[in-house]
Amino acid sequence: MTTLLGILNITEDSFSDGGKFLDPDVARVHALTLAKDADVIDLGAASSKPDAKPVATDVEIARMAPVVTLLKENSVAVSIDTFAPEVQRWALAQNVGYLNDVRGFPDAALYPALAASSAKLIAMFSVEGLGPATRLRVPAEELFNRIVEFFEQRVAALTKAGIARERIILDPGMGLFLGSHPDASFTVLRQIADLKKRFDLPVLISVSRKSFLRKLVGREVPDIGPATLAAELYAVGQGADLIRTHDPRALRDALAVFRALEGNKA
Repeated sequence: MTTLLGILNITEDSFSDGGKFLDPDVARVHALTLAKDADVIDLGAASSKPDAKPVATDVEIARMAPVVTLLKENSVAVSIDTFAPEVQRWALAQNVGYLNDVRGFPDAALYPALAASSAKLIAMFSVEGLGPATRLRVPAEELFNRIVEFFEQRVAALTKAGIARERIILDPGMGLFLGSHPDASFTVLRQIADLKKRFDLPVLISVSRKSFLRKLVGREVPDIGPATLAAELYAVGQGADLIRTHDPRALRDALAVFRALEGNKA
């Protein structure tokens, strides 16, 4: 089964829904709506897009805390999307199920806390190395080798620190995290099976509403749902184990149809 992570951005300047869920009451309502179809709610309170405004760690935590409390009360699995070590420590103290780091956990000082926790760790690759997303142009044909080298180094560092290998999830990055080359994300999507074979670890893909899809079909965010769904279904077909999406309902329904057609309703 594919694990679906529903995206909830509690930010001012997210490219897809900046400001929409800053109100705690609105964020809580949307979290429960997503939870009807998502297996995990992925909360982010600081945008990682280029030119995003920095968010103080106390503000980042304050934005997420009411939603985390609500989701835990309703037995909904929580993922915290942050690259700030202080916020990561707070998330671990909340016993969240997942920690999602666009920088791929580069801070070795955090490793003892990671090892002591049970959270699954989503380590993401980006061409910049330390995030956030960038407009650096990297030839698409160079990306897979860069991704493999990054994950070899990061998985080795995490496991050496006592973090169980089976807790690690690989995210090869998408959109501007792979640079500004127009074919970068499509190239990496075609290589999901190769990445899984190389590491024998779960792979997460997050293409939802990304700019490379919007540019391809000439649509803006409100109309990019069909293109997003097509890319997500392709990723699942290539072996992606987890999909991070703004619209888990659409993806869950589409996957149900595919499984029925394949004679597998499990």
